[in-house]
Amino acid sequence: MSEPRVHELEKLATGIVGFDQIANGGLPKGRSTLLSGTAGSGKTVMALQFLLAGVRQYGENGCFVTFEEAPADLMQNVQSFGWDLEGLVTDRKIAVVDATPDPGDEVIETGAYDLSALLARIENAIRTVDAKRVILDAVGALFPQLTDANVIRRELHRITAGLRQLGVTTLVTMERTDEDSGLGRWGVEEFVADNVIVLRNRLEQEKRRRTLEILKFRGATHHKGEYPFTIDSEDGVTIIPLSAIELKQKSSDIRVSSGVAELDKMCAGGMYRDSIILVSGATGTGKTLMVTQYVKAAIEAGERALLFAAEESREQLTRNAASWGVDFEQAEKDGLLRIVCRYPEVMGLEDHLLQMKRDIHDFQPQRVAIDSMSAFERVSTHKSFREFVISLTSTIKHLEITGLFTNTTSLLLGGESITETHISTITDTIILLRYVELHGEMRRGLTVLKMRGTFHDKDIREYVIDGAGLHVLAPFKGVHGILTGTPTYTFDEERGRLREMFDGEGAARP
Repeated sequence: MSEPRVHELEKLATGIVGFDQIANGGLPKGRSTLLSGTAGSGKTVMALQFLLAGVRQYGENGCFVTFEEAPADLMQNVQSFGWDLEGLVTDRKIAVVDATPDPGDEVIETGAYDLSALLARIENAIRTVDAKRVILDAVGALFPQLTDANVIRRELHRITAGLRQLGVTTLVTMERTDEDSGLGRWGVEEFVADNVIVLRNRLEQEKRRRTLEILKFRGATHHKGEYPFTIDSEDGVTIIPLSAIELKQKSSDIRVSSGVAELDKMCAGGMYRDSIILVSGATGTGKTLMVTQYVKAAIEAGERALLFAAEESREQLTRNAASWGVDFEQAEKDGLLRIVCRYPEVMGLEDHLLQMKRDIHDFQPQRVAIDSMSAFERVSTHKSFREFVISLTSTIKHLEITGLFTNTTSLLLGGESITETHISTITDTIILLRYVELHGEMRRGLTVLKMRGTFHDKDIREYVIDGAGLHVLAPFKGVHGILTGTPTYTFDEERGRLREMFDGEGAARP
């Protein structure tokens, strides 16, 4: 016997960036969805965005029913997003039903209570504009005076059932008391909605972080788990569908220069064009210099480079580059370089990610550099940081851009940072820069720890920094333990050094 065919419910695209991807196409069409969250989690913004996207992108009119916020206040508040709600109401694209209570009215519960009159107003508004999408915003504000949960459940069911008969897709927003409580204040709302979406606005390391979870879709599939999202004035709600990112990036055999000729030789001719390179080292080992030479190589090849700086200003980077013979100012004038400087602390990681993607889309570079990635790690949790890195690297790889990230280790000699541990599997090439203490002198060593898909030099080579940049020299000989920060020397090497010291001082050799 053949297995029964599974029929997926028809989905209605929401137009909210990232949501339709994790919802496998959008909200189940013609059904009701509960959108539950605490104050400030973004319920009303997301609901309005669903409504406006319907008008602008899909030619579907909408109806907004507000139970808590006055329509005039609502229209004024969304102007910060550039949403002309008032104009759409005037053009009969959106109907607004004011169900807010009159502040002067005293509500007394007596006898049977129903919302038949309100439902009739909503139905009339839907027919007036031929609405396909309906929002019931803060519907819980209707019931602060009612004590019977059965009444609440009955009336919510009456409204959603009536709207379902009209064939509209409905979003019902409901406020939660805290992030771990029930889905609504009354504890019954989830039973009267076909679908449930939970918005959370948790405080993590003194930063608010919003996430979205599709708790259930009756009769429809969706991605599981929480997804970070952000709200800004340009795009409204943007969801970052991390687990929905697919490993379908393109790959090529084209190589690009790192800007250091000797390093290119160690990497069998250069870096792959669509690779992610991690340069890791302690402070002062030359990571920013390597970024500068990487950018210089792009400029000399006539390619555009985008540099994200998290710890130094544009003026400081330009001055330092000039000391190594690289003219950042002229490259900017020629349209080959753009420098974006933002402290990680000024916004959340999701906002940084959104802004970086916009900068990449706007400038369309062939190379991207981030100096340093560990600065973003310090203002995030391990989970949010990894999500940030995966989403950013996925974007860079899909566009076949070369990416270079720097990372600062916590120890001066040897060691690694959490950044190195958490994203090493995501990067294609890892270059380690280390201090080496030899004979009472601080020197520097470089090695290519990993390079996917190609042969590379395994030696730990000494390098020096001068006014012309970074130069890779010969491998260290007779020294072990450089990467751990505890170098040791072979007996022959030490005996030869002592012999040279005695010869130089004119003393008798042992």
